[in-house]
Amino acid sequence: MARKLNNSRALRILTAAHDEFAKRGFEGARVEEIARRAGVNKQLVFYYYRSKRGLFQAVLARGARDLEQALTAVGASPGQPLVQLRAALAAQFRFLARNPDLVKVLTRAGRSEARPFAPAINQLVVLLAEGQGLGEVRGDLDPHLTASQALVLMVAYLLLEPLIAASAPPLGGDESTLVDRWEDSAIRLVLNGVAAP
Repeated sequence: MARKLNNSRALRILTAAHDEFAKRGFEGARVEEIARRAGVNKQLVFYYYRSKRGLFQAVLARGARDLEQALTAVGASPGQPLVQLRAALAAQFRFLARNPDLVKVLTRAGRSEARPFAPAINQLVVLLAEGQGLGEVRGDLDPHLTASQALVLMVAYLLLEPLIAASAPPLGGDESTLVDRWEDSAIRLVLNGVAAP
């Protein structure tokens, strides 16, 4: 981050923008509201970030960095790609579940250059490819496609949980444990689907 963007005012703007973009999306977010929440004037927002798009890109970049940092905490188990895959999927899901506003912001990135989910996908791709090399993961899978599908399984749930719970009444009856049950079931589904016979 450039030095001028590392001061308290610039960081307050970034935090306010994160909240506003999570709540209203890019189109609905207002720079005036972001400035008000950050306790600065609109001109200062443009001084630091040049435009609303520049501010959005900064929010996405910070979110991607936060996700990447959370994933580096997953310990390596050399030679055990399925064990590592389970740990990586669990770490990704738990981090995203604890940061629902970040999920909303990151999913609004579209085809921006920020590519906020790239660290999560790349981590899974490496583990899947390693597993294929060791014969633990099915050789007929495309690691990039499989990694992306695994992440979508988790992110889509986090975005749509109220709708899913309402659409499947047995799930909605125990919403307090639904997130944990979804995590466990999604991870088992992925691992069972990728494991070599």
